Amino acid sequence: MRVLRTLAALTLIALPAALGCSRGQPREHRPIVIIPDMEFQPKYKAQSASPLFADGRAMRTPPAGTVARGTLKEDPAYFQGKVGETYLAHNPRPMTMDLLKRGQNRFNIYCSPCHDRTGSGKGIMIGYGLVPPPSFHDQKVLDFADGYIFNVITNGVRTMPSYGAQVPPDDRWAIVAYLRTLERSQRASLADVPSDHQQDLK
Repeated sequence: MRVLRTLAALTLIALPAALGCSRGQPREHRPIVIIPDMEFQPKYKAQSASPLFADGRAMRTPPAGTVARGTLKEDPAYFQGKVGETYLAHNPRPMTMDLLKRGQNRFNIYCSPCHDRTGSGKGIMIGYGLVPPPSFHDQKVLDFADGYIFNVITNGVRTMPSYGAQVPPDDRWAIVAYLRTLERSQRASLADVPSDHQQDLK
C-alpha cells in the first residue's frame, strides 16, 4: 500500500512538469499524457464555419473600440504631426539612410504620379486634367513645418486626397524625410558636400 501511495505522489509531481516541457520538443520525444496539450487543441480557422453563432460564421467583427495590440496611438504628435494646433517643426524619426530609402520608395509609388520624382509638381497625372500641385521647391512649401506635411499626407488638402489609409504613419514620416532631401538637392552648395568629396565636384 505504501508503494502505491508513493507511485501516485510521484505521478502527480511529474505530470505538470511533463505538460510544461512538451512545447518545443519533437513530437516523438514529447511525453504521453492523458490531458490534451493546449498547443494542439481544436481551434477555429479563418473563413471556417461555427455552430456556436446564429449566422454560422467563426470570424466575428471586433467589438466597437477594440484596438489591435501594438496599434494604440498614444503619441498624438507622432500620429497627427502636431501638438494641439502647433505642427511639429522637425521630423521625430532619426534621419538614417534606411529611412530615406524607404521614403524614396513610398514617394515614388504614392506621390510622384502628381508631384513627379523631383517634386516639381509636373507628374504624369497632370496631363489627365488634374490641377497641378505646387512645386516642393517653392518657398511657401520650403517653409512648411514637417508636421504640416505629415498632416497633409494623412488627411489631404484641397484637391489632394488623403493617403492615411494607404500609407502607415512610419512611412509618412519617411516620405517627409525624403521630400526634404529633394528640396535640399535643388539648393545645395559645395559647402554641403563632405570635405573629402568636394574635390570630386570641382
